[in-house]
Amino acid sequence: MKKLPREAKYWRKLGVGILAFLVLIIGGMLLWITSLDVSKLESPLSQPSVLYDENGHPASQLSSSRIIPISQKQIPQQLKNAIIAVEDRRFYEHQGVDIHSISRALIRDLISGGLSEGGSTITQQLAKNLFLPSDKTFSRKIKEAAYAIKIEYVLDKDQILVAYLNQIYFGEGCWGIHNAAQFYFKKKVEDLTLEESAMLAGLPKAPSSFSPLKNMDKSLERRNLVLELMKEQGYISATDYEETSSQPILLKQGSEESLTGQYAPYVDYVIEEAINRMGFTEAQILSGGLQIYTQMNPEIQEEAQDVYKDKRFFPDGKEDQTLQSGVIIIDHHTGGIKALVGYRGESIFREFNHATQLKRQPGSSFKPLAVYGPALEKGYTSNSLLNDNPLNINGYAPTDEDHRNRGYITLQEALQNSLNIPAVWLLNKIGIDCGVDFATRAGIPLEDEDHTLSLALGGLTQGVSPLQMAQAYGAFANLGVMNKAYAITKITSKEGQVLFQSQPASVKVTTPAVAYRMTLLLENVVDYGTGRNAYLGRPTAGKTGSVELPPIKEFSGITKGAKDVWFVGYTPELTAAVWMGYDKTDRNHYLTTTGGSGPAVVFHEILSRSLSSTPVVPFEVPSEYVSNQYRDLKQNDQVILQKDSANENNSDESEGPGEDPGEEQDQGQDQDQVKDQDQSQGLY
Repeated sequence: MKKLPREAKYWRKLGVGILAFLVLIIGGMLLWITSLDVSKLESPLSQPSVLYDENGHPASQLSSSRIIPISQKQIPQQLKNAIIAVEDRRFYEHQGVDIHSISRALIRDLISGGLSEGGSTITQQLAKNLFLPSDKTFSRKIKEAAYAIKIEYVLDKDQILVAYLNQIYFGEGCWGIHNAAQFYFKKKVEDLTLEESAMLAGLPKAPSSFSPLKNMDKSLERRNLVLELMKEQGYISATDYEETSSQPILLKQGSEESLTGQYAPYVDYVIEEAINRMGFTEAQILSGGLQIYTQMNPEIQEEAQDVYKDKRFFPDGKEDQTLQSGVIIIDHHTGGIKALVGYRGESIFREFNHATQLKRQPGSSFKPLAVYGPALEKGYTSNSLLNDNPLNINGYAPTDEDHRNRGYITLQEALQNSLNIPAVWLLNKIGIDCGVDFATRAGIPLEDEDHTLSLALGGLTQGVSPLQMAQAYGAFANLGVMNKAYAITKITSKEGQVLFQSQPASVKVTTPAVAYRMTLLLENVVDYGTGRNAYLGRPTAGKTGSVELPPIKEFSGITKGAKDVWFVGYTPELTAAVWMGYDKTDRNHYLTTTGGSGPAVVFHEILSRSLSSTPVVPFEVPSEYVSNQYRDLKQNDQVILQKDSANENNSDESEGPGEDPGEEQDQGQDQDQVKDQDQSQGLY
């Protein structure tokens, strides 16, 4: 066999070496490309959740993402064609990298001495947006090409195009084609016309330069270039081109009101309820595409938010601390929360909610729950005589806010004027356990330390929220039945699968007759007593509450100041609770108003607006109350004589209904039932 010349052997070995090297390089690149992680493509994009109002209308949108994704079937063919024509005409021919385009871009870069973004396919642009930084380097371009090849292996062309349209930036803060269509044209993507599709397709190249809001002429020129490219590539006819290119760009920008951020105070509580009561996570709520149906009444919610933006209805705060407040409005017939505002000032996502998360002492607004409600159950009436003489029960010596004593007065007078001594005297008379039992039935959680006479004045260890107070008062408004408050009616997936369905819960707190008697008493408070500022010109019942500053060194010298002020009230239609105060009360931050001024005014303003078009109706009178009216009239004939006789005798005590006053029982409670802190702060 003839031997090859030495020179031929050399070239042969060199060729084999080069081939082996190329095989290694290509093999290594293939291994590298296959190792690239593009699993992010397979993860579904964050889907915004939608909140619906009580009428089933979309009211707000919750999202953790700047992008609202669309599906392939939502993209009109002319939009696909426009994007392909201007961005990547060989999109359906290459496998992620277009050698022709890269060659042209490389020549331009060599001539200019820099790096441009030209030559990138749609797949490469998608890879850059999802996986790579924005630096202009050769290494990034190589990585971009590698990722593009891997993406083409994982997704088909239509999937790539959908992913691209969902991820690309269209200027003016619009990420994704859904946001762009809404922002520029107030349209769904599927409703875009040919000329609108062409304008949007021209934006990704240079969103700021081609924005019709910044430069209409350049935007029009760019749109028409896209239309010309579509004509050249056979996507539209010459006639279509002539017709569309002559059209001006007609924007509807700014006329679309985004649902994002709407009704923020209510939305914050919906998130709170979904997490705490239903077990959803914040991530599920913000990115799971949930459809959340609520009890929100948009008109009432808007009125409440408008009032809370108006400084006229609130006492002046301090520069370093806003005077805070919270209001909640429920339909006591169902328990549905119709509106709430949990803070004053600028909205911050999931800010502390003073309508639902607050725990403060309720002051005298607690008297109907701890004293007068249970007393009515025991047979006391509005005309029963109560003691307003100086009182000291085992060292607990409450005083009235005005430091006066009126002798024996009727239960109605005591509640109307929010007097403390008669309330404490009456709780002592009926027994603290009766007060605890009634308040507990009304949904107020109490601690063992609360089982003292200070319960009569709202002296609670943990305090209550406006939500709890409105829910409890709803039992009076609803003839003794308390419907537990809730915001969320149901939650479904985007496809309609029911994930949660509320089961409204009702609790019988008291009898219809007792509830109605309390309503009459609380109507009297609004008509003639401390709640006059809440009067609506229609049947209105309610109670004020104020919590005095504690008698400690920090507040020495301050003769009149309050830590918390309340108004809780209702009409035949709605129940509402309003709280005001500072997050941190100190010598420089306290209230000089009462529950009958600030909170009662806010109650009046919100409900008068909310019920302005609602026919005036009376409170429902239960049949069992009507049957007992004769007894009440008979007692009313005797009450004046009984009151005069009691005050003439200057008795220390008055017995319950139907009994003569006179027996002394001021020591009716054991010393261990009175806390040392009972006198630490006054409540009225």
